Amino acid sequence: MAAITAALVKELRETSGAGMMDCKKALTETGGDLTAAADWLRTKGLAAAAKKSGRVAAEGLVGVAVDGSKGAVVEVNSETDFVARNEQFQGFVSAVAKLALDSNGDIDALKGMDFPGTGRTVAEELTQMISTIGENMNLRRVHVSTVEDGEIAAYVHGAVADGLGTIGVLVAGKGDGAADFGKQVAMHVAATNPASLSRDDLDPEVVEREKQFLTEQARESGKPEEIIGKMIVGRINKFYGEVCLLEQVFVIDGENKVGKAASNAGVEVTGFVRFGLGEGIEKVEEDFAAEVAAVAGA
Repeated sequence: MAAITAALVKELRETSGAGMMDCKKALTETGGDLTAAADWLRTKGLAAAAKKSGRVAAEGLVGVAVDGSKGAVVEVNSETDFVARNEQFQGFVSAVAKLALDSNGDIDALKGMDFPGTGRTVAEELTQMISTIGENMNLRRVHVSTVEDGEIAAYVHGAVADGLGTIGVLVAGKGDGAADFGKQVAMHVAATNPASLSRDDLDPEVVEREKQFLTEQARESGKPEEIIGKMIVGRINKFYGEVCLLEQVFVIDGENKVGKAASNAGVEVTGFVRFGLGEGIEKVEEDFAAEVAAVAGA
């Protein structure tokens, strides 16, 4: 058995593109044989997955799962929306959402869980799919919501299958109508994307930034300082009504604020989470016409 040196691991990494730990494991499994280790990586799909890992994955699916007072939402990305219609990929995201209920919202714990019926972990199963489907994929994020003496309601927008779509929302609520009313609130959240539940838990930096913007805007209009102060109070209150869930006008009835509608329904909304597919990922803008022209020219 050849000694598994750092130089040998580095050489395998450079030729295969796989991660350092995967290369070390491959060499250990094959007695330090560089060629056999490369074959081992290919068999496991690790080399193929590594070659795709640099490609932007901003499509895919958001999956949700609910079990009474606990709910989970996950985002699994792929390179194209074509993969989102793949039944294998859909099954993976659905299974991961259910597993996430026991993850405490820890993505590393979720990746390390056993994937049902495969003998592989979630992370290993994802690597296997990257190899077989041929696109880079990424289990990007997970969130778990719980509520004592209440229920979690869920809504999926752009659904392609049960619990799978482009936007996933969980709403925590208390009261006899928490499940039904919570579903309506979840639909509202999907549409309006509020920044916080109420003004009390809105990020102070966001509020301060808005105040500065409104102040500069008022000054540019030539208003005196004493008038500006009064204007800012009113405009910040309007801002709260735009970004705080409980102060937004409920899209379901178009009249009451969400907080008032909840009170009328005998429900207390205690929290929410919204995952929008690909939000925050910088997508590569492709010029299809230019690409075709380049190919034609070649």
